Amino acid sequence: MEVFYFVVFGALGLVVAALELSKTSRDRVNTSGPFNSFKNNYLVVYSLMMAGDWLQGPYVYYLYSQYGFGKKEIGQLFIAGFGSSMLFGTIVASLADKHGRKKACVTYCFTYILSCITKHSPQYKVLMLGRVLGGIATSLLFSAFESWLVAEHNKRGFDQQWLSVTFSKAVFLGNGLVAILSGLVGNVLVDTLSLGAVAPFDAASCFLAVGMAIILSSWSENYGDPSDSKDLITQFKGAAGHIASDKKIALLGAIQSLFEGSMYTFVFLWTPALSPNDEDIPHGFIFATFMLSSMLGSSLAARLLARSSLRVESYMQTVFVVSAAALFIPVATSFLVATPNVKGGGISFSGCIQLLGFCAFEACVGLFWPSLMKMRSQYIPEEARSTIMNFFRIPLNIFVCVVLYNVDAFPISLMFGMCSIFLFVASLLQRRLMLISESQKPKLHRGGSPVESEMETQPLNV
Repeated sequence: MEVFYFVVFGALGLVVAALELSKTSRDRVNTSGPFNSFKNNYLVVYSLMMAGDWLQGPYVYYLYSQYGFGKKEIGQLFIAGFGSSMLFGTIVASLADKHGRKKACVTYCFTYILSCITKHSPQYKVLMLGRVLGGIATSLLFSAFESWLVAEHNKRGFDQQWLSVTFSKAVFLGNGLVAILSGLVGNVLVDTLSLGAVAPFDAASCFLAVGMAIILSSWSENYGDPSDSKDLITQFKGAAGHIASDKKIALLGAIQSLFEGSMYTFVFLWTPALSPNDEDIPHGFIFATFMLSSMLGSSLAARLLARSSLRVESYMQTVFVVSAAALFIPVATSFLVATPNVKGGGISFSGCIQLLGFCAFEACVGLFWPSLMKMRSQYIPEEARSTIMNFFRIPLNIFVCVVLYNVDAFPISLMFGMCSIFLFVASLLQRRLMLISESQKPKLHRGGSPVESEMETQPLNV
């Protein structure tokens, strides 16, 4: 079965390389020197931030088990992280709109470094504190940096089309190449150098510290609404008002929650799905294959986003349908393919089929992130960007906590079936978003002068 892994990995690598090398002028966006300097600075920082996150991921569960904690205690620690992201993280990240996105990004670095330091203690309470800090940091990672980028991009007067270049490159590097390299570095630290399970967390702290130094020395501050007259409650009410009064924002939030909820559920389920009888599977190699698939998706997204004639709302419907079909494969194989009951051994034929489907889903993840960032830059108002983005994460975190709490209560095939349904619903909501967006496009007089539609001229009741 090792041959199967190498064939899949090699094929994906060749496709990614071919996509990158075969780009034509139609697939590229002509940019300026100042923008390229700005973009490269952001990509370096974002890659360092993602390295700090990816280095920790594969070793959190392993470290807790090394400290002697069982599945129940580890599950509680994971739930604490997602719960913290939902509660405290939403509040802290929302402060970025008022007090500054740069400060929020620095807070992310500082908070995550503290979270890494707590991993040196085997005390349950200290580790719980680390999970709370990590949850806060996660909310900042997925809101503050994007909010700073969009605001700074607009403040410097760069072309809106160029945002898609930064988004696609950020996903290609941060969620693809950096993830693969982080896995390899972590493997060297823990297995080759035998530095212990806490070593990747120390390495993550170093990357975060370097990134924080670059932010402090080269980034300028920007805000959503720095008005002192708005307290946090007023900010939340304003963000909720935007969501309630604009169907596009509400639909975008629902789509994000459905997809991310399915994605995080997949993260927990892919290991038992591929090894239901404790088959010996190469977790690190499979993880690298998933990340390579994500790179393939982000590379394809870069091509699609570069074409101004193609709307992101249109092709994302297909992405959601494909992702729904990919996560339905474990359901289909449970009925159509016999699973051997022999313990151990290599991956089964059913597992091979599922692995191909999971690679397709990861490619959809690579397509999803830059495309979602593009839609958020179009639809979410600047004055409340971080607050609204973290509103979207509330139902996501509730869903993941429920799944974690009940992960042993339902068959894996049922959980994948639920995710598949969620993704199909996301495709329907995406179509609805596209239709609303099309209906609100500026209309033209016969002479060619633009006239705003009636819906666009309606003020928001916030």
